Amino acid sequence: MKRLFLPLIILLLGITAVVHADDDDDVDGLIVKRSPYSVKETLDRLENALKKKGITIALRWDHAARARAVGIELRPTELLVFGNPKLGSHMFTSRQTAGIDLPMKALAWQDEKGQVWLGYNDPEYIADRHDIEDRDAIVRKMRGALDKMTDIAIGK
Repeated sequence: MKRLFLPLIILLLGITAVVHADDDDDVDGLIVKRSPYSVKETLDRLENALKKKGITIALRWDHAARARAVGIELRPTELLVFGNPKLGSHMFTSRQTAGIDLPMKALAWQDEKGQVWLGYNDPEYIADRHDIEDRDAIVRKMRGALDKMTDIAIGK
């Protein structure tokens, strides 16, 4: 009986983790990390980390400032668009429609409780969305690089 009890607990804990991963706040294909910094500082840190690696910054867009300019209040929300043609171009040579999702984007926002979050599209999700099945090594490399750069941004 004891031999069955432990595997059953592990199985139930695993099911619970999957249920929590599918909460309404989750967005398919979006990797989200908690940041201890402000929205601005989080994206400043990400931008600096990307630049140090030679990654091109295409655009920084302050959604909250743009909303305020037209009379709409929005909590701090900023977008950073960046790319590395040495990696991203391989996605295009497999399926050019990936260009709608690349260059990469990172969004930092402050929720209603004041917590700041940093999110970005999972390269694996982009590959799946565009039926890219022949660039696994590129997707892994993109995922790893994004994980490291966003960890730097949030101070990990």
